[in-house]
Amino acid sequence: MCGICGVLRWSDSLTIDPETVEAMCARLAHRGPDGQGIWSDPSRRVTLGHRRLAIVDRSEAGAQPMANEDGSVIVTYNGETYNHLELRAELEAKGHVYRSHADTESIVHLYEEEGPRCVERLHGMFALAIWDATRRVLLLARDRIGVKPLYYVRRPDGLVFASEVKALLAHPAIVPELDREALYHYLTFAFAPAPHSLFEGIRKVAPAQRVTIDADGNMVSDIYWTPFSEDAALEAATMSEGEIEQRVRELLRRSVARRMMADVPFGVFLSGGLDSSTNVALMAELVSEPIRTFTTAPLGHPKHDERDPARLVASRFGTDHHEIVIAEEDMTGFIPELLAYQDEPLSDWTAIPQHFVSKLAHETMTPVVQVGEGADELFHGYKGYVDHRRIFVPFQRYLPSALRRPIGRAGAGWARRLGRGARHGEALQDAASSSIPYWGGSICFRGDLKDAVVGPDLASYSSSLRLVEQLWSDAERLRTEVDLFQRMTYVELKQRLSELLLQRLDRIAMLSSVEAREPFLDHELVEFVMALPERMKYREGAGKHVLRRVMKDVLPLEILQRPKQGFGTPMTEWLRGPFGERVQEAICRSDLVGSGLIRVEPIDRLFLAHRSGRGDWSYHLWNLYTVCEWHERWICDPP
Repeated sequence: MCGICGVLRWSDSLTIDPETVEAMCARLAHRGPDGQGIWSDPSRRVTLGHRRLAIVDRSEAGAQPMANEDGSVIVTYNGETYNHLELRAELEAKGHVYRSHADTESIVHLYEEEGPRCVERLHGMFALAIWDATRRVLLLARDRIGVKPLYYVRRPDGLVFASEVKALLAHPAIVPELDREALYHYLTFAFAPAPHSLFEGIRKVAPAQRVTIDADGNMVSDIYWTPFSEDAALEAATMSEGEIEQRVRELLRRSVARRMMADVPFGVFLSGGLDSSTNVALMAELVSEPIRTFTTAPLGHPKHDERDPARLVASRFGTDHHEIVIAEEDMTGFIPELLAYQDEPLSDWTAIPQHFVSKLAHETMTPVVQVGEGADELFHGYKGYVDHRRIFVPFQRYLPSALRRPIGRAGAGWARRLGRGARHGEALQDAASSSIPYWGGSICFRGDLKDAVVGPDLASYSSSLRLVEQLWSDAERLRTEVDLFQRMTYVELKQRLSELLLQRLDRIAMLSSVEAREPFLDHELVEFVMALPERMKYREGAGKHVLRRVMKDVLPLEILQRPKQGFGTPMTEWLRGPFGERVQEAICRSDLVGSGLIRVEPIDRLFLAHRSGRGDWSYHLWNLYTVCEWHERWICDPP
């Protein structure tokens, strides 16, 4: 895995010298500790930078930026192309001459053959920039699911791009300012939805987006992939349940095998849940050496300690197992560094234990790991999915429309008073007041509570619901017969999964120079599972039905029946103690409160309710704390 950056200018007023791009590269050193490369075209219109984490072909022949035979196509690339050997055989047959064994070189030659359409042939995770010197066009593209990040700024005089915002800010023309509309949506979604970022003028390339910019600054973009596949739908429609299980098993095995492509040691982040245990089991079929597994737990919090189920899996498959137990002061002490390296506020405290387990992998010289991200979204494993289905379907089907709103509002209020029952409150609220039955898995502030927290300058923006409505509409347009679960997964793929969970994982793993790979997000697997009927995902009150069936003869019964947990963080407990007091003080003195963008009185009431046990408001408080501290770090006092 790597870090990329560069500058394209159509006016001499934009700085493009190699020294500036070198400074940008320096801020990406953690993404690529194994080398740096900078390329500039003779006309001084484009400069590309690269920081390398050498995974495939670790020799100098695999260094980037990389050019084709005559130097007319140059790429800087972050990612892995798992089908690069198949592409290589095809391209060599057409006369292309290779100088390395790197997957990057297949991209260069494939672009020669197919131009910007080449990204449709890449099977993997990536963010890339390709300069076509003949056509004088720059291509930016991101992988189908959005595993790898890519940001850009389009100015009147040129374009600057990078893997991370901190690299963009090394360019003298880019000054960090707050995007207030993005802040408004962040409070609801816990991230800034693409193409927004929390920085004014800094945009994200969206998942599966392809952007071309010519030397005069003309920009064209499109979305080159959708998870709704007619071929997959036709295939699934003709299969029995047993055949579906066999096909899912086959796709999973193929995906895991593809992601074992590396010239370095690899392992698995193991929580002891169904997803990571599946990764271990399927990897164990393919290797003779013990798989390296990594587990973490917070000291003194047995409710969040998953070492026992992880040890059960490690013992079953004979892994080389590693554990780390983290003290509270170490976890909370990491938070300032976390906020610095995330660039944008990503309101997911799983990043804290994930940092320590990534660091453990790095210390054991394991630069590649497989992770379980995407399985819950794809197979409907989150309890929130089940809650929405249980509540929304009968609510809409059996309750007269005139009664939905008052009953839903009353039910939502009671659910909030029951602490973690807030998820049921969201489901009731959706069913009662909206034709959109699901906003997303990370929904935080909305409705009356959001109205109370935001100041008048933020309150002027239109509801965040419109972003979800657009995705809901897109799903119905892309597939004529789309069920509730398919629409819910589509929303997650386009929002929470790509812009929160995968970006959190990318930043945290890369901070320790570790590459994380997601077997459940292989696009062929995604297309097939998206086409399956609801009964293959949700049955007898539980999600992940087909995945449990696939693994029933492989994993221990205790793992198959375990509820969803993941790497634990006792944030609820922390926010009721001294750490919570420090968080409240930080929010109250922040510039976002001082400037009136966020109101402090309702926040104080949330802290009081949380400490007294009147509901669990940790997610809302962490959301506010993260963005307030981010604002102090990146806007008020930028590096």
